[in-house]
Amino acid sequence: MKLWEKGIEIHEQVERFTIGNDREHDSRLLKADILGTIAHTKMLSEQGLMTESEFNCVKEELLAILEQGTSFTIEEEYEDIHSKLESMLIAKLGDTGKKVHTARSRNDQVLTALRIYFRDEIEEIKSQTETLFQTLIIKSEKHKDDLLPGYTHMQVAMPSSFGLWFSAYAESLAEDLLMLQAAYRLSNTNPLGSAAGYGSSFPVNRSRTTELLGFESLSVNVITAQMGRGKTERFLATAISAIAATLSKLSMDCCLYLSQNYRFITLPDAFTTGSSIMPHKKNPDVFELIRARCNRLQSLPNEVAFVTSNLTSGYHRDFQELKDVIFPAITTIKECLEMTINAVEAITPVKDLLKDPKYTHVFTVEDVNKLTLEGVPFRDAYRKIADEVNKGNYHFDGMLNHTHEGSIGNLCLDLITRKMNDVLQGFGYEKVTKAMAALLKAEETELTISRQQQS
Repeated sequence: MKLWEKGIEIHEQVERFTIGNDREHDSRLLKADILGTIAHTKMLSEQGLMTESEFNCVKEELLAILEQGTSFTIEEEYEDIHSKLESMLIAKLGDTGKKVHTARSRNDQVLTALRIYFRDEIEEIKSQTETLFQTLIIKSEKHKDDLLPGYTHMQVAMPSSFGLWFSAYAESLAEDLLMLQAAYRLSNTNPLGSAAGYGSSFPVNRSRTTELLGFESLSVNVITAQMGRGKTERFLATAISAIAATLSKLSMDCCLYLSQNYRFITLPDAFTTGSSIMPHKKNPDVFELIRARCNRLQSLPNEVAFVTSNLTSGYHRDFQELKDVIFPAITTIKECLEMTINAVEAITPVKDLLKDPKYTHVFTVEDVNKLTLEGVPFRDAYRKIADEVNKGNYHFDGMLNHTHEGSIGNLCLDLITRKMNDVLQGFGYEKVTKAMAALLKAEETELTISRQQQS
């Protein structure tokens, strides 16, 4: 069945080509499309375009389908999940099932389902990112006094600490979530009622479906609503790419720090793999694969842009290709976040690293600053220490004294945590949770009416 079917047989090759991977991808949209249809038909009943008992029958049947969960399949006779669900409603409810598409196009139906789906997935990504953030903050506090060398140009530079290193990635995640919040806010606008992109002559109430689905606001102009296809994916792709960049850089650090030449951190054997011919090998494959997969994810915004950048306003079938890009990316970033959480938790920093003589020069800036504070002009102090280094006479026997905000002596973890909390509060998923619970609630009176209708 096709929602656009008019009794004209389509060429088999054309059908295969145009459907693409929709059947495979669309199982993800089961709950989202059901929610959108329940809200749409409830609004139709309130507007007098369906009876209340017809709506109750539709809702009860959709809730029954939702209970199938992972056992729900889309057979080859159906083009996508939307045609499968409508066919099931017609088979069970007859003419009532034929009414569910009143005042709706597949364009705004798909847009609505995607935004509901993206909203839920963004909430999961946000929660995983928050968990990784908390893991890094705990590690930072625990190891704030454990020093390690900092590097610039891959050369020993200045003193750092594991507290500084862990919390750097924590704060980076807080910044990444600003982009994820932008993707969430765009996903949390309601396109339902825009139909094919030019509205409808039916007296629909778009504000009502906005309320029912827990959207923060309405995507007002019907053309703008349709142009949101592709833009929503681009926002989400950018956010995923940002988180992926942070995870990739962290993973690269870990691969380096785990090597024998550095040996800044260790991992339990259970988090490493071996070699088929070298008995001593303990390879950081988890971090290498996180790095590789997250590097691939950083190309995601370009892929979305290349699919959509030369399209005019209005709907184009090109948008279907975005599922092939964005759906697997959502799975990948969630898997990488989960693995990173567990791997970071397992990291053990090596203590007393800076006692090794090869890191002596990491303290040169400390002595330059000390001389400057004693009244020596900075440039003269710099040259004096540089001369000691060049002659091989330099040694450090002082104390580190970094006191400003965000330094190794003053990590300000409370400020970083506050920054994250401010970002998290900007999502406001609680409103969605409440709306979804109300929409999915099977009221006893409704079910009684619908059963009487069927009998």
